Amino acid sequence: MERHIDINRFDYDLPDGRIAKFPLAERSASKLLVWRDGVISERHFADMGEVLPAGELLVFNNTKVIRARIIMHKPSGARIEVFCLEPHDPADYERAFAVKGSCSWSCIVGNRKKWKEGYVEINFELDGRAEYLRAWLAEDHGRECIVRFEWTADRTFGQLLEHLGRIPIPPYLNRESEEIDNTRYQTVYSKFEGSVAAPTAGLHFTPELIDSMRGRGFDFEEVTLHVGAGTFLPVKDDDAAKHPMHTEHFEVRRATVAHLLARWGHVTAVGTTSVRTLESLPALAWRIRTAGDPETERTIGQWELYDIPKEFTGREALETLLAYMETHGLECLKASTQIMITPLGYVFRIVQHIITNFHQPKSTLLLLVSAYVGEAWREIYDYALAHDFRFLSYGDSSVLIR
Repeated sequence: MERHIDINRFDYDLPDGRIAKFPLAERSASKLLVWRDGVISERHFADMGEVLPAGELLVFNNTKVIRARIIMHKPSGARIEVFCLEPHDPADYERAFAVKGSCSWSCIVGNRKKWKEGYVEINFELDGRAEYLRAWLAEDHGRECIVRFEWTADRTFGQLLEHLGRIPIPPYLNRESEEIDNTRYQTVYSKFEGSVAAPTAGLHFTPELIDSMRGRGFDFEEVTLHVGAGTFLPVKDDDAAKHPMHTEHFEVRRATVAHLLARWGHVTAVGTTSVRTLESLPALAWRIRTAGDPETERTIGQWELYDIPKEFTGREALETLLAYMETHGLECLKASTQIMITPLGYVFRIVQHIITNFHQPKSTLLLLVSAYVGEAWREIYDYALAHDFRFLSYGDSSVLIR
């Protein structure tokens, strides 16, 4: 099927002054734009419990941002920045963070032209001992390279990143990471390390707000999707349908699938990463329905969801997944997705409502918003620009209800 999306239809003027460079002092003090079936109103994020329909199940992405940027140097003194994207060997996140001595990662290398051979290193002291972390270029794949790390300290790679790395704040902030980013570019419910970008819609939640909403009858569930640097990649082709979506790894527990089924029709996704995870589930379910197996090792394709019959509902998908997991004794499903949610007739099967920040012009995230609200995205963004809303990762929020 031929697909065309004119990305220029999803452009708007975003002055640099409207991009929030730092978070507000209080997470939940952000402004909240409420879009309810075409009607726009304005609240504060702390009012979320009064805005959403009572009894909603909110789904968080509990991924944790790793200190993925390491500043290293060649023996000659040249500064090289190594940005760890995802583990290569071992390829599993949990094992990659727990390994000692050596490992390799897929990385983006800054000042790459200065590093053609040999190693780069960072020297440091730990428990009174002189230690080093060294890196070699193992494979060159253009924008991304496979980098092999070796180190002397009796620490896991995860512990080394925590000690030596820096939080990879978004490039559009145009500043170096600071101490405040170590806590504020992380959700309060983050648990599992693996992201190089925060699921920013969740940055507004505080433990107090979550407790308050629980008291009002709201419920909460968690999925894990490790956010890759591809989330910041601009759509370069005028036809957005030609944009290759990045791959992101996700995990969903059986108990979560059961919870989604129990609260069917009342699911609010907190952030586009939660949307992408939840909306990928019907693809796995359809594979089970048609082939008997979800093939979780194979990535869910960019357009796979569009080829599933519209009659296959989200409820059927969750029932299929739950039955499969129970039959096979699976507590957790692990898969990866390249799903691209666009206004080209995408059918939301799991998600009812969306909480999300304001996204960059001509981005795949803006296409996702448009897939949900239609042409009203422009009215929403015009309102936000005219009423002093702050944009992007550290900016204000919106809740989309239909």
